[in-house]
Amino acid sequence: MSQDSEYSEGDLRNTGMRLKHDREWDYELEEIVDAIEQRDATKVGLQFPEGLKRRGPAVADDLRELTDDDVTFMLSGQPCYGACDLDTYLMKRTDVFVHFGHSPMKDTDKVIYVPLFSNVEITPIMEEALDTLEPPEETDGVGLVTTAQHMNRYDEMTEFLEDRGYDVHSRRGDERLTHEGQVLGCNYASADVPAEQVLYVGGGKFHPLGLAMEHPDKHVVIADPVNNVVTVADTEKFMKQRYGAIHRAMDAEKWGVIFCTKIGQGRWETAEEILENNENAYLITMDEVTPDRLRNFDMDAFVNTGCPRITTDDGPQFHKPMLTPGEYRIAVGDDPLESLSFDTFHGTW
Repeated sequence: MSQDSEYSEGDLRNTGMRLKHDREWDYELEEIVDAIEQRDATKVGLQFPEGLKRRGPAVADDLRELTDDDVTFMLSGQPCYGACDLDTYLMKRTDVFVHFGHSPMKDTDKVIYVPLFSNVEITPIMEEALDTLEPPEETDGVGLVTTAQHMNRYDEMTEFLEDRGYDVHSRRGDERLTHEGQVLGCNYASADVPAEQVLYVGGGKFHPLGLAMEHPDKHVVIADPVNNVVTVADTEKFMKQRYGAIHRAMDAEKWGVIFCTKIGQGRWETAEEILENNENAYLITMDEVTPDRLRNFDMDAFVNTGCPRITTDDGPQFHKPMLTPGEYRIAVGDDPLESLSFDTFHGTW
């Protein structure tokens, strides 16, 4: 996944307010210490998402001061982009494994999920978003979605809209989603509500872009409380990019089928189906899928069955076309071009 993608502008690492907001994350240290004591743990693993890895040593220091001297804290250096991206090697070698920055996707006794709720105020940006939303008397309501970092303010968001006359529609998606109204970078089922417009409260463009692609009939308004900006999700540029990748792959003879070995990102049945129906397709297993790693393979095009963000964020950086499974079916002539849609994960891992 891209570090500098234009679809991730809201990440804290890309703002000038990193330190200010960093101090406002809730690391839930007391809950972690309680778990360590209850399990008599002596080896504790800590995993942070990319933008907060630099905070790892300081969090470890804080925990050391609150625990016995025989407790060892180990930091994961593996790339981490979601709750589906656990460092299984370190996890197997620890008594307690703490995953920061995401809400649980799978129940487990060993992993403690700390979502890192943000304390950034959301009322000012929602007030500004009212100018972009259709007024309540002219619409069938509004769908409300956000990311794990802002779920602690979801009730406040709902009350804000209801106080201004909106009928707020919300739902919990499928098993990959922990909370009602939560969206992931690979799952927007929570936006499947009976409303023609959806308000996304959160940073970055990737989530609302995927939401708009998954629900093309909806008007998606982005209220970003981190960068303090309101925009409307525009899929036109993204669609042109994806159409271009598909057209470049239509003449491909040799296909590399990427199977991601990360615990929550593998779609083996999808990869297997492609291999069974294309004698010129070759399976490539990888944990971290990057443009540099794929340059060593002499393929005409690739199809990614792992995390959708590999294709959408980094797609233009690969030396050969990188397609989603749906785009692959279009490129080989199995589906019409009009069937192009956003690649999503549904169900459990």
